[in-house]
Amino acid sequence: MGTSSLLPEKQPAPAPTVYDIDGIINSGATVAALHRLGDRAICYVEVGSAGNYYSPKEEGISKAYYAQFKSAGVMGKKVSGYPESFLNIKSPKTLGIVESMINTQCAAKGFDAVETDLDETYAGAEGSTGFGLTQQDELDYMAALSTYMHGLGLAWIAKNPDDTGDNYAALIAPEADAVLTEECNEYSTCSALSAFIGVKAVFNAEYSLRPKSFCAADINRQINGIQFSKSLDGTRHPCQ
Repeated sequence: MGTSSLLPEKQPAPAPTVYDIDGIINSGATVAALHRLGDRAICYVEVGSAGNYYSPKEEGISKAYYAQFKSAGVMGKKVSGYPESFLNIKSPKTLGIVESMINTQCAAKGFDAVETDLDETYAGAEGSTGFGLTQQDELDYMAALSTYMHGLGLAWIAKNPDDTGDNYAALIAPEADAVLTEECNEYSTCSALSAFIGVKAVFNAEYSLRPKSFCAADINRQINGIQFSKSLDGTRHPCQ
């Protein structure tokens, strides 16, 4: 889990203090173990798409979330590059299932926060959803989820709001407690997170760029930058 990683200068990196891990396959015991170490745990869940990845047994429920979405008729076009389908975030049924998932997989297990992946699908970065979503649809959906998460004592970590090419990141900044961006240096989108930078935590994961090529910029911007292996095998090279 990254405890033997190196800094760009090849010195031993400090052990992580924040772990962003899958909310479904990780148990409450894992979260409790991290808390005993004094660490924080972020619950990764998808809120804008669904894939048939888990069995009801793995999810600890009687009917898998994928099956629930399918039965509710809220699944749209395929996500580009992944065996997933977009969700109709305008549907109250989608909101209800996602809230139930967050409660069961994140809050009940004692997580500190939720990383909401695919929370900017209106912009089409991952392909057309098939639902004609607007920015306002996304804002309404995420505002409802933010209120729900905060009511459960969970922080909201927004995901890649700099990918939309508009002012979405600035609009969600008052609600979101932090942001996780991927490859904002490689794609020159870090500046879109100006409403967060210096105010709330900004985590940046780079995959292709080497740390020496982006760490100075991230440190200067007060961004918590890190290079991960594309396989997400736990290998990490943090900037500081």
